[in-house]
Amino acid sequence: MSRPPFLTLPASARAYRLRTARGEFAVHDARPASAARGTVLLVPGFTGSKEDFIALLEPLAAAGFRAVAVDGRGQHESPGPRKEAAYAQDELAQDLLAQVTALSAATEDPVHVLGHSLGGLIARTAALRDPGAFASLTIMSSGPAAISAPQRARIKLLIDALTVMDMESVWQAMRELDPPEAADESTPPGVAEFLHQRWLGTVPEQLIVTGRQLSEEPDRVDELAALGLRVHVLSGEADYAWPVPLMDEMAGRLAARRTVIEGAGHSPNAERAHPTADALISFWRDIG
Repeated sequence: MSRPPFLTLPASARAYRLRTARGEFAVHDARPASAARGTVLLVPGFTGSKEDFIALLEPLAAAGFRAVAVDGRGQHESPGPRKEAAYAQDELAQDLLAQVTALSAATEDPVHVLGHSLGGLIARTAALRDPGAFASLTIMSSGPAAISAPQRARIKLLIDALTVMDMESVWQAMRELDPPEAADESTPPGVAEFLHQRWLGTVPEQLIVTGRQLSEEPDRVDELAALGLRVHVLSGEADYAWPVPLMDEMAGRLAARRTVIEGAGHSPNAERAHPTADALISFWRDIG
């Protein structure tokens, strides 16, 4: 579970609901002081939310990029129905494309899309539907196919629990299974309670369906490579969901830029925000 380092929005950002052809989505929207060099859509991962990118907003806006982090359908502050069909991967990909369309309405320029973990799989599906909507695709801490076997086992346990228990009971059960080091006394004030409330605000059917996606995702790297889209594969130097060598190999198959953030794990956007922002800015500037 990604843990934002803080919760206060920078002065350049505001929170609101982005209106799209597929409904409204809660966003944090950070804008540069002068004309933007481009727009970036930041798509969170499994159990995540827009707050996972909060530490990236200020450096991206300072570099001239409009940065918009979004809660997907059924995540945290974006509503979603209690029906599993609503969270099929293609449905979530169409949501993403609607968000891109709404963001590019003023400039009519393609949008740089970054997908973290599950968000990388959703963004890939969206790119395969409409690659022309993307100025580039950054795949962050997301691999070529299904997650690692240990993580598939953990997600199966979670899905089984969600089918018979309410969200609060599942939360308490997860806390009991946490290793002792998870009780980190350095967690900033308010973040622990935020994580709890975010969990309770997420639609269980969203977690069930997207958990299955993470466990069953086929390898679609060759399809993505055939698009000729500019791609950046970024990760920490260790990752529990997809082995780092697997992401190295994927980047090679995509002829993509490859960045490994020193000292980061599965969430470099939260764990090592400034070097992550620097790598993203360099990639987007090179595209022009």
